[in-house]
Amino acid sequence: MPETYLTKSEARRFMLLKQGLSGEYRFIGKSGVLDFIRQAGCIQFDPIDVCGKNAELVLQSRVKGFTKDMLYELLYNDRKLLDYFDKNLSIIPVENWKYYEREREAHRNWERSHEEIKMVHDKILAAIAEKGPLCSADLDLSQKVDWYWSRTKLSRAALEHMYFSGELAIHHKNGTMKYYDFIENCVPADILAEPEPYPSDFEHRKWRVLKRIGSLGLLWNRASDAWLGISGLKSKERDDIFAALLSEGEILPIRVEDINHPLYCLAEDTGLLEKAKETPTQKRCEFIAPLDNMLWDRKLIQALFDFEYKWEIYTPQAERKYGYYVLPILYDERFVGRIEMVYDKKNKELQVSNIWYEPDVKPTKALKNKIDAALKRFARFHRGR
Repeated sequence: MPETYLTKSEARRFMLLKQGLSGEYRFIGKSGVLDFIRQAGCIQFDPIDVCGKNAELVLQSRVKGFTKDMLYELLYNDRKLLDYFDKNLSIIPVENWKYYEREREAHRNWERSHEEIKMVHDKILAAIAEKGPLCSADLDLSQKVDWYWSRTKLSRAALEHMYFSGELAIHHKNGTMKYYDFIENCVPADILAEPEPYPSDFEHRKWRVLKRIGSLGLLWNRASDAWLGISGLKSKERDDIFAALLSEGEILPIRVEDINHPLYCLAEDTGLLEKAKETPTQKRCEFIAPLDNMLWDRKLIQALFDFEYKWEIYTPQAERKYGYYVLPILYDERFVGRIEMVYDKKNKELQVSNIWYEPDVKPTKALKNKIDAALKRFARFHRGR
């Protein structure tokens, strides 16, 4: 298949168009939230809330008029979205439930403290049947057991195991506290009845790789954090998957100036490739989430955008170059800097701690005005209007 050649500028525009981060807003309101997550396959969830949780930050940069209530309603009222694992802990379209049966089966067969969990399994089911959705604090199971990150209460381990294995779902959240209910009360019966679409591991991983390419817009066949969560994906099989996707016409090879490795996009995005050769009429300024889909391969971002980004939340304070929770600032088709801000929920006030511009960026009055306008939108997103 012949390769398409793009300049760096065109490649950036293509990726930003695909992400809904360039030109006019493509994703609008509550339906736009659902449209974007269906396009992306998943958005990564992280509970840390300094100036918004990661999933909320991903959506506020793309969805015109986005409010936090929209995401909550789609998850826990409308049941169009679901908390589950994809790129680590994620939010997925509920109709994609069938694709993760392998993960659920693996959890059914093994878990840390499996025997202890089995002993209280039926007790928890009976409690939910009697009382409805429960959180770990509602169960009198305070014994400490080994769990993934550290020792924890048996109640939490057991509920999470039953959630991982597909017996329970997150019914709703109160702050960071998760309330669990039977999966059939949270996912429509017709979706639960759908069989696993891909009987072979290869076909399953091929679907996952295709979704990740579409989630970023452009991706290369290299070791990458973009593949996190696809269990068992080795470099040889990844090579075979890319070869198969090319031969089936599912992806297109892209050559970008000054980048030695070929990139790939979905074949269905050929229209966006043409549009990327045009200059957008509207210049956007957006604050990008630390675990944003577009940033899943930071080496690729450095190669395409000449921007090096590290999320320093786990870096010791003395070793940080910037700050604890810093968001890249996107303006037009480049990253012009990064911003550190905190939302004071008590006083309903957005506090900007620092802005760092890239060395070659001159903070002109026009740029500062765009950032100020973006900050006003960001504050409104936090206030829910």
